[in-house]
Amino acid sequence: MKRTSAKTLARKRVNRKPARVARRVAQRTSPHGDSAQTPFAEGYAMPAEWEPHEATWLAWPHEASDWPGKFEVIAWVFAEMARVLTQGERVRLIVGSAAEKKRASAVFASAGVDLKRVDFVTAATDRSWTRDFVPSFVVKRGVKARQRGALAAARFRFDGWHRYPNHKKDVAAGLAALKFGDTPAFEPVVTLDSKRHHVVLEGGAIDVDGEGTLLATEECLLDGKQARNPELGRGLTEQVLRDFLGAQKVVWLGRGIAGDDTGGHVDDFARFVAPGRVVVAQELDKKDPNHRVLGEALERLRGARDARGRRFDIVPLPMPAPIVFDGQRLPASYANFYVASEAVLVPTFNDPNDRVALGIFGELFPGRDIVGIYSRDLVLGLGTLHCSTQQEPRP
Repeated sequence: MKRTSAKTLARKRVNRKPARVARRVAQRTSPHGDSAQTPFAEGYAMPAEWEPHEATWLAWPHEASDWPGKFEVIAWVFAEMARVLTQGERVRLIVGSAAEKKRASAVFASAGVDLKRVDFVTAATDRSWTRDFVPSFVVKRGVKARQRGALAAARFRFDGWHRYPNHKKDVAAGLAALKFGDTPAFEPVVTLDSKRHHVVLEGGAIDVDGEGTLLATEECLLDGKQARNPELGRGLTEQVLRDFLGAQKVVWLGRGIAGDDTGGHVDDFARFVAPGRVVVAQELDKKDPNHRVLGEALERLRGARDARGRRFDIVPLPMPAPIVFDGQRLPASYANFYVASEAVLVPTFNDPNDRVALGIFGELFPGRDIVGIYSRDLVLGLGTLHCSTQQEPRP
């Protein structure tokens, strides 16, 4: 996700003492001293991506510096995503102005997108990576669809990947997404040494199976240079992930792939494709820096169990050949796929392994169309399809 250059934000450690988790519902803050009032205790949890969607959130691309020399084609990549998505669900497109809405409508119409299935939500953004700034939605099991309270969101703090200071518009756009559907939001706040910490987390930092298991990396959340909440440690981090997303078991992997400027997002290399089944990218070239990182991830998964005590069925996924632009390694990976209601969108890179990856997903998702989306230009922005989408589940 290429962003304008900025200094890495310093990490701040504090002495660890017993903590309490607070919640915010909609715009009202109600601190509580125990986890009995958390979303998980009330029956909420984050569903798996392959469960039914009400819509997918996209944000119109407008920052030309994210895609040097390729910006003009990026709108058409988003149009192709929208064309496929609207065949099975609604698309909610965030646009910064009436002019952007007009431009997006024209491009979508030319690309064959059914505009009757597109909702335009006006809100300025810094970038187009909705996975990370649109809050993660949670559902309350046993509540009828469309009933008030069936859908809510865990509104973690977004801080520009603990790296980029220009992210305030994205934060506001995430709030606009919730206001569009009048969606109640829980905000994770941990109190340490009488100081309130708004917990930082992006959607790309986690992946869930819908049955209580969550994947994340230690680099991103615990101990990397851009670690989001190092002051919480492993125990409190796991508590927050349980209380606000329903993660009863966190499977910790080590580091992210080369070229990832987010500091270890798991959605670039390891993803659930069914309960108990994980795809993990593998790099066969021993000279490639990803070879060791991905090999270690594979070994951790082999030794892990999910929330129901199952060993994982692990499906290896190839990597495309390294893509480098202006001396910079880009995070090209087939693992940044997106599971829509009726299709699986898979990034392709004009690489011989494109066909292999598409075949693997065809076997994994026999009931969905497998659609390759050319992403060699899109990855110049340091992200591809999963980074560009955020599902709104159907309760």
